[in-house]
Order: sequence, then structure tokens, then C-alpha cells
Amino acid sequence: MEAVTAAGGAGLTKWQAAALSAVAGWVWAASFFGLTRRARALAQPWVTRRVLAETPSILRFQMMHHKLLDSFFSVLSCVVSVPFYTGFLPLLFWSGHSKLARQMTLLMAFCDYLGNSVKDAVSAPRPSSPPVRRVTATEDEKENAMEYGLPSSHALNTVCLMGYLLHYVLTYGPHDNVMVATGLSLAFLLVMLVGVGRIYLGMHSLTDVIAGICFGGVILAFWLVVHNYVDAFVVSGKNVTTFWASLSLLLCFAYPKPEFPTPSFEYHTAFNGVAFGIVYGIQQTYFHFHNPDVPLIFSPQLPLIAFVGRVLVGIPTILVVKFCSKALSKWLLPVMCNTLGIPIVSSCYVPALKASDKSKDKSDAKQAGYLQKVFSLFPQKAYDVDTGIRFVQYASLAWSVVDLVPAIFSHLNL
Repeated sequence: MEAVTAAGGAGLTKWQAAALSAVAGWVWAASFFGLTRRARALAQPWVTRRVLAETPSILRFQMMHHKLLDSFFSVLSCVVSVPFYTGFLPLLFWSGHSKLARQMTLLMAFCDYLGNSVKDAVSAPRPSSPPVRRVTATEDEKENAMEYGLPSSHALNTVCLMGYLLHYVLTYGPHDNVMVATGLSLAFLLVMLVGVGRIYLGMHSLTDVIAGICFGGVILAFWLVVHNYVDAFVVSGKNVTTFWASLSLLLCFAYPKPEFPTPSFEYHTAFNGVAFGIVYGIQQTYFHFHNPDVPLIFSPQLPLIAFVGRVLVGIPTILVVKFCSKALSKWLLPVMCNTLGIPIVSSCYVPALKASDKSKDKSDAKQAGYLQKVFSLFPQKAYDVDTGIRFVQYASLAWSVVDLVPAIFSHLNL
């Protein structure tokens, strides 16, 4: 098949090599010239002053708090959160809308990376609680509260994903002026409600929300220009797997270091893995399971009962794949890194690597060989193996959504 054959190309094309070289050059320049620190010195004081100045307004706004409003805005925040979209996208793939699903997955990964990069580069605080009343109804919200403030990821993601969904529906479905006006009104209303909700819940200032909406608008405009080219590359480009794997690795190094550690990089790593797993799986199985001729939900070939069967089979399967890939990578990655001489630590997954004592002396370093010398050129003294473990488990999960599970559907005639 063309896509599979292309993946085994002899080497990267000129534009691929140029793109990877540009990212690698940015990593070196950011480290050598301290670009993140310089940008933070310019932006952080101004954003912090804005957050402090807006705190009295937030307190006045929160005087109208009510349990129903707490519940409404908490549920709304969950509905437009990354975990919700992560659970929703497999269903979109299995319903036959593969192009929309893969585009929204890649767009979400793009939004997550850029939004969290800005958060950690600026490292500006959220509204202080107390005095602001912060409502964190779920564990996901509690983790969100540990991140920096600007920009609001919920506002950014809502603008991008609702905007792209509206574009897709109006492009590929029948519509008239009334439908366009209704779609735009609903998207605008949702963005406004999400923005107001983030302020009401004490999670963001008005500046954070406005920044999220503006960033989201810019990202959406860019994505609408390039999305067809990205999709064509994913389904039939040359050296897709090699290029995407290299890009994923470089983006981990390009991610700005925050003033203090936050969960933002973990979220990026997870979605970076999801994007790679989707790209790899689609590239391998496009003509089998993801071409434009696959049946859509509610069609005679895919009735609702068959779709329910897909969900009942697919969800347990991808969870098993995620569990097994995590267990395997927790054992395999430390062994590989130690064999190659890559210095590693673990912040969570591998207890044996949590110790801060330096058990390896200089003689161990001398035996590590050339690869360790290469890694010593980067600013980190040791690398968190949890990043690799997290990447592998989410890449495996995403691959199973678009490759393994559809193969099972085909075998079971679902």
C-alpha cells in the first residue's frame, strides 16, 4: 500500500529536515541565550499586576455565588476539558468520522502544547485563593489549579475545537444562512460561558481568559490554513513515522522550563504521545479503516446497536493496552536508558529511581560511551524517565484506537 511503502522511505525530505533543524536550533538558542528567562522577565510582572488589579472585581463577581451556579460552571468546565475530549475522540473514530476525529486530535495536541508552553514560559499566577473563592469539584480541576494562569486553556481549547467543529460541519454538511448564524451564535455563547465560568470558579482572571480566547483565535486561523496539508501528509506522506517521532522528541526538549514545576508538561507529554499514536496508526491502516468510504453511524452498514457493540468492545481493549504498555515501558525504558548510558531519574513511576543520591560514580560515566556525551550537551543533568513512560502509554492507547480496535471490529463484523 502507498502509505505503508512511503513510510519506509530512504530518508527525510528537504522540508522535513529543515523543520526538524529549525526546532533543534530553537532548543539550542533558547538554552544558550536564556530566551525563556528573558521573555518571563518581560511578561510575568505585567501579567501579575493585572491579576492582582482584577482580584477585587473577581471578589465582587463571586458575591453572587450559588450552589446551582457552582454545579453548572463545574460541569461546563468538565465538558470542555481535555479529559472529556480524550474520552470523546475514540467514539468519533469508531462512528466513522475519522477525518474529523484525527483533525481534532492533532489540533488539540497543538493547542495543548502551545497553550501550556505559554503558561510555563510566563509563569504568571492565578488569582490568589484566598481571598478568591476557588471551586475545584473534580481531581482534574485540582490539578488544573496547580498550573500557571495565562492563558486560560479552557477558553483556548473551546475557541479552537468548537471553531473547527463548526467549520467542518459547514464545509461537509448541508447548510443555509440560518444554520450558519445558529452555529456561530452557539459557538460564541459557549466560549462566553466558559470564560465567565473560569472567572466565577476562581480559576482565572479576565486577562487570562481574554489571552486564551485571543491565542485560540490565532491558532484556529492558522490551523484552518494548514489542516488539509497536515491531513494529506498523515495519510499518504513520506517518512511520516520517522518525522513525527523525531518531532515529538524535539518538542519535549523545546518545551520551556517553568519557574516552578507544574503538571502542564505532563499533559503535553500525554497528548504528544496521543498525536504520535494516532498518526502512526492512521498512516498504517488508512485504506483499511479510515478512508472516506467507511460506514458512518446510523447508516445501514453501521446501525446504533453495532456502534454500541463497538464501544463495549473498544473501551476495555484500549484500557488494557494502556495498562500493559505502561507496565512494559516501566520495565523496559530504564533498562534501555541504563544500557545506552542516558542519565535518568523518576519522579513517580519507578520508585528505585526516585532516590536523589548519586549512586553512579565517575567510572560509571566513563563507561557510558558516546551517547551519554551527546546528552551531556543538553542542560539537564538527568532525564525523567516518567516522560518516556507517559509518552509510550498514551501513544499505545491512541494506536489501539485507530489500528488494533478497528481490526477487532472487522474480525467481529461490527
